[in-house]
Amino acid sequence: MSKKSTQFKTGGQFLLESIFDTEMFSREDFSDEHRDIYNMVMDFDRDRVLSQKDEIEKYNPELSKSLLKELGELGLLGIDIPEKFGGIEVDKITSAIVAEALVYSPSIAVAWGVQTGIGSLPLIWFGTDKQKEKFLPALAAGEMICAYGLTEPSSGSDATEAKTTATLTDDGKHYILNGEKIFITNGGWSELFTVFAQVDG
Repeated sequence: MSKKSTQFKTGGQFLLESIFDTEMFSREDFSDEHRDIYNMVMDFDRDRVLSQKDEIEKYNPELSKSLLKELGELGLLGIDIPEKFGGIEVDKITSAIVAEALVYSPSIAVAWGVQTGIGSLPLIWFGTDKQKEKFLPALAAGEMICAYGLTEPSSGSDATEAKTTATLTDDGKHYILNGEKIFITNGGWSELFTVFAQVDG
């Protein structure tokens, strides 16, 4: 039995190394399932999103939430969520295909990207089993919307310069957040937030 090892590249190292064709893929390499998913998302985008684009761009939270819910019903919010928590956990090629198919509707594409990426991945990677059981099925179904709070007025997207603090309560059960976040995609209608904060200084 052979072991497959993963080597991580640092900085711009990848620019100086040869890339083997087995590490790349193109449309010609898509499986029938990949093509079916791409066509399904393109149909959804054309029929459900582009037809309402002007209304979406006017900031209509209820419409955006309902479209995310429909994406959840199609399984497209559970792309990286393990099956045992209600997701479909497909390969990264499929995730990239869905992202590409949604780009014709930037507002929904970004909302989807936060929901399936920076909003839920920290929970998938670092959450406790109890947290995953509580939140991931609802995120995958679009019953709950998530957001990612990093940017602050004085630090932009530099996490090391964030001023928001998280202080543990005396009983050790909760953290009290104190600070300010701005430009939080999905922030206006989310129920779950991943928030960057300084803990203990």
